[in-house]
Order: sequence, then C-alpha cells, then structure tokens
Amino acid sequence: MAEDTNIILRANDSGLGKIELATNVLEIIAGIAASQVDGVNRMRGSFSSSVNELFSRKKEHGKGVKLTYQNEELSFDIYVYLNYGVSVPKVALEIQEQVEQQAFFMTGLQVHEVNVHVQGVIPEKTTSSVDPNNPFADEENGEA
Repeated sequence: MAEDTNIILRANDSGLGKIELATNVLEIIAGIAASQVDGVNRMRGSFSSSVNELFSRKKEHGKGVKLTYQNEELSFDIYVYLNYGVSVPKVALEIQEQVEQQAFFMTGLQVHEVNVHVQGVIPEKTTSSVDPNNPFADEENGEA
C-alpha cells in the first residue's frame, strides 16, 4: 500500500480548485483491471483482508496491489494467482496493459511500470467419484 498521501491531479483550469486522489483509489482501479483479465483466478490477499472479506461479505478490490508513487511516477506491483493451463507471459502482459490503460483512462496519470508477480497456479476443481455412503466401493461395479 502506498503512503497515505494524496495525489494531486493536474487540471487545465486551476481556477476551479484542485483535484486530489487517494492512493487506495488507484489500488482499487488496478485490482479490478487485473482481476478482470481472462486467466486470473484471484488476487493475493493478506490474512486480515481475507478475514474482512469473510465477515463483511464485501470484496476488497485493492488486495494484491502495491502502489508506489515517487517523483510523480506511478509503479504498481500486482500479485496474482492464475488458472492452470493459461499462458503465463500472455496473461501477465495483458494485466500490464489493462492496469496501465485503466489508470490512465480513469485518472489521466501516466504509469511508469506494472510489475506482475505470479504467486501460484490454481488447478481446476475435480469432482470426486467416491460415494460418501460407501467410500470403499470398487469404482467399476460399486461393490465393496
């Protein structure tokens, strides 16, 4: 998470006032953009964010994103789990493009870099063919 400073957006007409953007807004934008890429299973979260999601039933969109804002340059670190069988470089490149595009489209800020950290690969869930009433049954004929 970036420091608690706000980012001041440059406006064409400064006579109307200034526009400040909280850093967690950019983390949420990046988190949503990354999680919507095909092949992304989920974003990495901390234990506290998982507990908060469990009890509040509200999805935390900024999890798995670390923002660094220094010298008017935005840098994102995106931590993701991918689905098994996807092309890792292809999905990572798409994450980089989506985060950069959405951050620019929604805020007008240029992104210096987007680093994608693949934390793991999640295999497809398989259905069990074991009958819970007869767990020792032979799979072919159903007899124990």
